[in-house]
Amino acid sequence: MGLDLVAYLIIALVVLGILASAIRIMREYERAVIFTLGRYSGVKGPGIIIVIPFVQQAVKVDMRTITMDVPSQDVISKDNVSVKVNAVIYFRVVDADRAIIQVEDYMMATSQLAQTTLRSVLGKHDLDEMLSERDKLNEDIQEILDAQTDAWGIKVANVEIKHVDIDESMVRAIARQAEAERNRRARIIGAEGEMQASEKLAEAAEILARTPEAMQLRFLSTLYDIAGDQNSTIVFPVPVDLLRGFMGKAGQGDTGKGGAGTG
Repeated sequence: MGLDLVAYLIIALVVLGILASAIRIMREYERAVIFTLGRYSGVKGPGIIIVIPFVQQAVKVDMRTITMDVPSQDVISKDNVSVKVNAVIYFRVVDADRAIIQVEDYMMATSQLAQTTLRSVLGKHDLDEMLSERDKLNEDIQEILDAQTDAWGIKVANVEIKHVDIDESMVRAIARQAEAERNRRARIIGAEGEMQASEKLAEAAEILARTPEAMQLRFLSTLYDIAGDQNSTIVFPVPVDLLRGFMGKAGQGDTGKGGAGTG
């Protein structure tokens, strides 16, 4: 009787152990890919699932968004500038079965693919585009990664280029280029201002030429502005024609006197 009780206890413990190992609990963001005798038989979860020991195997897959840092890559731009670029990618598993069956290690595969894609895409652009058009480059890399990882059941949501490290000598060259560009723009703006001012002055001269009285009013307005500044000296412009008239009369008077003396 005692031996039978011990046997029953052993059998009960074995059954409980089997049941305990068969019951699995999957969290809301987890899925279990089930293989029955080595063959794929479905995806289970979340919640309580049962996996038959020695017959079935379960591979757990995390369905949350994964943040992966892409190490710095040596990139030679289209204009032959050597830079170091690193980035970060955000992706998640959308099909747990393909992520396990189609690729050995989807994390490593995605990381290596991101590194090679980063080098190949940035190598097709100039340094100026890398620095000023990051949004466009991010979209290009994201589209390429998303298309290539679709067969693995992975969705690449976003790619962000974090740093573009440039050699110190190239930084100085870029600074000189930016300074020259600013000087060029300043000269162009100054020339455009001079051209606009000359056009306005030409228009004003035409108006004054059509109405001589306006010139006199402008002259009086200028005198009023000068007097308001409390200047001790005021310079009056005298028309040259008026001076010529006086000089002509003076010359005629001197000639007449000289002639009379001679007579």
